[in-house]
Order: sequence, then structure tokens, then C-alpha cells
Amino acid sequence: MKKKWSIISVLVAILLLPALTLKAQTDSTAVIIPHDSISNPSDSTARHKHRYYASNYEERVKRYHRRWDALIPTQLVVQNAGNMGVVSAGIGWSYGRRRQWETQLLVGYIPKYQSDRAKVSTTLKQNFLPWSLTLKRGWSIQPLSTSLYFNTVYGHEFWRSQPARYPSGYYDYMSTKYRINIALGQRATYDIPDGRRKFLKSVSFFYELSSCDLYIRSMIVDSAIGLKDIVGLSLGVKLQWM
Repeated sequence: MKKKWSIISVLVAILLLPALTLKAQTDSTAVIIPHDSISNPSDSTARHKHRYYASNYEERVKRYHRRWDALIPTQLVVQNAGNMGVVSAGIGWSYGRRRQWETQLLVGYIPKYQSDRAKVSTTLKQNFLPWSLTLKRGWSIQPLSTSLYFNTVYGHEFWRSQPARYPSGYYDYMSTKYRINIALGQRATYDIPDGRRKFLKSVSFFYELSSCDLYIRSMIVDSAIGLKDIVGLSLGVKLQWM
């Protein structure tokens, strides 16, 4: 009987050996798994918050750089006449999807002529170029440019409101110091090839036909004044470096 039970015990051991081996392997694997690799909900939340704050910070930095980069001038403009002086020069910014908008700040020089001294003017100019037609060999034309600009001349001869030395209503316009101007014109632009660019991206040559609020008003109230009397021709060049 004992012999019979020993044979049964051997058979049971043989049958249970694979299961015991598999359990041992499982227990061994569980022991060597690093503790850090076990998913921890709090650790996952912390990593998510870290990525969230890091991405927000990076976006703020990018916005900060974009705003400051927008203040960098992209062009240099030189222009004569245009109710801004014999010659004016200044900086400008171009923007918009097709760079169709421009804002320019110009300083002009007015010789003394028959006055006591020469004068300086400042102009803030806004341009809009709705179309651009591409030609060959890097050339393009802008068949229409529109401008609205405000300028002032420095000097005691010009006043914001009518001085007390004049009778009330002697001048029926508000100021001789500030002028509102409008202009229409055209441009021709040469884009410098990439391999030849050093300091400039393109060069534009333009002309404008302009007038100011005071001249337009004079033509309206005085039928003897015609359009040719209030419109002036202006020539200029724009150097685009960005």
C-alpha cells in the first residue's frame, strides 16, 4: 500500500511540475520589475501639469519675441516733395499676408527759401498696395498704391489753433501746423536673387500724386482753383531689407 501511495505521489509531482515552474518564473519576474515603472496616477498627473506649464511658458516666450520682432523696421524710404519737404527720409514696416500694408515714419527738410530759416517736418504715412504683378528677371509692378498720411512742420510760424492776434474767424480752418494728405501712385520693384543678397531684399521705385486737406478745401470754395493746382508729383525709392 505504501508503495502504491509513493507511485501516486510521484505522478502528482510530475503533473504539478509545469504549474510550479510557471509560478516561480512569474514570481521572479515580479521581483525584478523596478518600482518606478509601476504606473502611479499622481506621477502621471504631475508630468501632465509639467508639460502643460512648460508649453504655456514656451508659447508666452514666442509671443513675446514676435511682438518685439514686429518693431524692427523692414525698409528705408527716401522721397522728395509730397507736402513733406524737398526731401524726406525714414524707416518703415511692411506687414500683412502679402506685405500689402506699410507704415512709414519720415523726417523731411524744408529750405528757408524766403523765410528766416530752414524747417523740419515729420510725417506718419500709411500705404496700401492691393495688387502686385510679377514680371520677368525679378521685376514686378504694383499698379496702384494708396496713401494716407499726417505731417507737421516745426516752427513758431505754424500754429495748432488761430492765435489771438487775428480777429475771431479770420481763418476758417483750425490749424496750419498739421496737414492730412492723400496720395495715389504706382511702383516698380526689383527682387534681388537669393544668392546675391547681402543687405537688401528688394528695391522699389515709385511716384505719387498727392494733395492735402487745405488744398482740397481751397478748390471746393474757390472755383478758380483746379485739380492741377492742388496736386503735386512726388518721386521716391524704397529699400527693403527684410
